[in-house]
Amino acid sequence: MYEKNQAQQEWLESFIAQHGGIAGTVHVQRGEDLYLTAAHNIPPTVVAIVAHVPHGKGMAGMAQVKKSPVQTCNLQTDDTGNIKPGAKAVDAQAAVALPVLDREGAVRAVVGIAWNKEGEIGPAEEQAMMNLAAALPQ
Repeated sequence: MYEKNQAQQEWLESFIAQHGGIAGTVHVQRGEDLYLTAAHNIPPTVVAIVAHVPHGKGMAGMAQVKKSPVQTCNLQTDDTGNIKPGAKAVDAQAAVALPVLDREGAVRAVVGIAWNKEGEIGPAEEQAMMNLAAALPQ
């Protein structure tokens, strides 16, 4: 079940606008799994699917396990197996899942952002987004 966090929703919308994105999500870690707490321009059918993300599944789960960003140049054509079929329902192309780490280095959340163009996010931009994601409200 999707439990929206209004502070995280507002932060996500600002984060997406700041980076020229069109869609995004915030998942917080509870136990081993991730739970959706904010979503922007995500179809209701996809929200239902990603409300609970099992440990290590999909882009968010991979970022959670790796503790580093996971990206795709195009959600629609990605054939790596990292992108779940529901993600293809989001009308976007390039996307990245950014783990949000606490002071001890443990994952507390994963922020996802997608754009309406193909492409790869360079290391400097990826790191800048990771730094900003660290400010995600609790």
